[in-house]
Amino acid sequence: MIPLNDNIRRQTFWFATLALIALNTAVFAYELSLGPAINRFIFAFGLVPARYTTTHGAIIISNLAVFLVPVFTSMFIHGGWLHLIGNMLFLFVFGRSIEDRFGHGNFLLLYFLSGFGAALAEIIFNMGSRVPTIGASGAIAGVLGAYLVSYPTARITTLIPLFIIFWTIRLPAILILVYWFAIQFIAGYQMLAIESATKGGVAWWAHVGGFLLGMVLALAMPKRQRRVASVWPWEM
Repeated sequence: MIPLNDNIRRQTFWFATLALIALNTAVFAYELSLGPAINRFIFAFGLVPARYTTTHGAIIISNLAVFLVPVFTSMFIHGGWLHLIGNMLFLFVFGRSIEDRFGHGNFLLLYFLSGFGAALAEIIFNMGSRVPTIGASGAIAGVLGAYLVSYPTARITTLIPLFIIFWTIRLPAILILVYWFAIQFIAGYQMLAIESATKGGVAWWAHVGGFLLGMVLALAMPKRQRRVASVWPWEM
């Protein structure tokens, strides 16, 4: 299932969402310009859990700045076109309405706090891993969690691919987001059985952590006062 759009009637333009998409795209363009140096760039600015854990499983944060810099920079690094496009599509579909609901500043606060929470979850559940964690998906997972508690009954226009046949269907947001979260949690649980310092791939626990934190933040943050209904009446 590939989300394409939602039916939320927004009252403000999504400047912050657009800025995040543009910045992620610009960083990826810079990555492409690095050539063979890309690996050094990813290891320098990606999140490597082993840097913050001991062999006994304790988390070490001796210097807060040293910890926060790769957590922040890793959110803007992507491993390929599909990685970038997939993340930006989810940010576009779900981010615009969350930005409209909470305002530009609070949206960015939710986004980055979710990203930091996702990074911490990844460190906790992948202690000792030397594989860099990169991508905006942890922060975007927070946006998805916020969307679930904010617009559970919204309709999401979804592309359903089946071999060479494609069609679209409008599905409730709660169905898509609960399904997405279940996949992340089950896959993350299965990954716990893998004992390897080189295990990598999808940062399942970063997604789980970011999603749950996004839900909490959305429930705690003040909402921007709305003047009209949040969805088109005929799309309920």
